[in-house]
Amino acid sequence: MARHSGGRGWYGKVLGAALGVTLLATGASMWTAQAGAVGDASPKVTSAKPATAVKPVAVTIAHASDAGARGVNITIDDGPDPEWTPQVLDVLREYGVKATFCMVGTQAQAHPDLVKQVVAAGHRLCDHSVSHDTTMDKKSEAYQSQQILDAERMITEASGGVRPMYYRAPGGAFTPYSRKLAASRGMRPLGWNVDTKDFELPGADAIVATVERELPNGPTLLFHDAGGDRSETVEALRRVLPQLKEEGYAFGFPVR
Repeated sequence: MARHSGGRGWYGKVLGAALGVTLLATGASMWTAQAGAVGDASPKVTSAKPATAVKPVAVTIAHASDAGARGVNITIDDGPDPEWTPQVLDVLREYGVKATFCMVGTQAQAHPDLVKQVVAAGHRLCDHSVSHDTTMDKKSEAYQSQQILDAERMITEASGGVRPMYYRAPGGAFTPYSRKLAASRGMRPLGWNVDTKDFELPGADAIVATVERELPNGPTLLFHDAGGDRSETVEALRRVLPQLKEEGYAFGFPVR
């Protein structure tokens, strides 16, 4: 897939100042489920189970759905955003669909209330790096490590203790090193099959048509909730979700 370098540079070069890589201690209690107690002020979901260690996952890039052959994965990138993430959450709730939110570390740090809302609604979290650098695969391993691990920490802290279950490289800029590092932290590398190109603002009709045309390529759909005006994305989701249900698709999460 083409890398998304245009039209979304409002955070693309942002680097968190003085962000030290802080790993969660092995003996510390961590949440591995994508819903659970994230603090007294947050909604409680009883399905969460605490664990004491990170479990490594496969290093291969996931595309398949845990909902089976007729499964579809909705993935939402680059947020959270105070204007558009709530609207996306409303549409998902309206149609009873769970999604995977691939969050930029600086955005998660700036809007922890939205991260908690995503978790409380039963959606999953994905590490999308600190600053959405689509040239990460050209940078040093130390830089890749900082981008992945600092974002993991920022998202986990913003959620109140819920860790991301996936890692999606900005623009698909994976490397063998970044995949191995993410997998060692329990974050399955996550790809996509259908790039809706909603960031190009082609219109809701074009976004819907792209989903219809490219869904035979695989089940993981890529949308965005940040980086600009996402009204077309919200409208497209409002049309795509019930349409896919009517066609017999089930919504799931990417395999781990």
